[in-house]
Amino acid sequence: MSPVFGDVEVPGGRLRVARFGTGPRLIVAVHGITASLMAWSGVARRLPAEWSLVAMDLRGRGHSAELPGPYGLRRHAEDVNLVARSVGAESDIVLTGHSMGAYVAALAAADRDYAKVVLVDGGLPLPLPAGLDPDEVLSATLGPAIARLSQTFPSTDAYVDFFRAHPAFAGNWNDLVEEYVRYDAAGPEGAVRSRAQQEPVRQDGRWLLTESEAIGAALHALKPPLSLLRAPRGLLDQPVGMIPDELAAVWTGRLPALEDELVEDCNHYTILMEDRCAALVADRLVR
Repeated sequence: MSPVFGDVEVPGGRLRVARFGTGPRLIVAVHGITASLMAWSGVARRLPAEWSLVAMDLRGRGHSAELPGPYGLRRHAEDVNLVARSVGAESDIVLTGHSMGAYVAALAAADRDYAKVVLVDGGLPLPLPAGLDPDEVLSATLGPAIARLSQTFPSTDAYVDFFRAHPAFAGNWNDLVEEYVRYDAAGPEGAVRSRAQQEPVRQDGRWLLTESEAIGAALHALKPPLSLLRAPRGLLDQPVGMIPDELAAVWTGRLPALEDELVEDCNHYTILMEDRCAALVADRLVR
């Protein structure tokens, strides 16, 4: 399934979008903080024929990297709603987001009525502990991912090899992961780098850590059906996931309509990119 690329007008320019599939039923999907629309390729390929998935490169990432700020999750949510409106009526669209994209999806759906919202390994507030600086917390949690954005590589193949060594992909490498990495590579030979821009990523990370009340309010405003799919392992394949059981339990207590499901034997990345995990996510989006 090859994506069909296009653009959608948003404040400040045009946002790159891609449609996977030709079916009339629609999913709009939002990627994570340093990712791109190609993160959703594996899920899209496992959808039934009557479904299509529309994903976008958020401003500051992918082929939307040159779109200006201000950034922050509310701005991304506004862009997501513009993309959804460009392809259909929100009330007929399933909205989903992965990692930071799950928080963006929650904010977007608080302003529009979607048919269903599915949060994938994100979306629940991560309060900033008192006295800690957001940049220090970002460095501690996303340090390797942010550091990559300032690195250059001698070639696209070298950039691919860098990802092959990532703990999340050890033993989990496949053609979809390579496609995702090659889409993100930009620049001439000798100076290849990620398309994602460091300053938008940092601004979005600060917003995510300091606006937990706004995220919580958005979750309370969502109408069912609302579901959460979680990976048991984290960004570096560590044994504690991004959304641990304790945090999920707090929010299923606060939101009785929230359906929580642990997707066994995957990590924060492979929940979208490993065959079995991606197939399960696809099934939950359409069922």
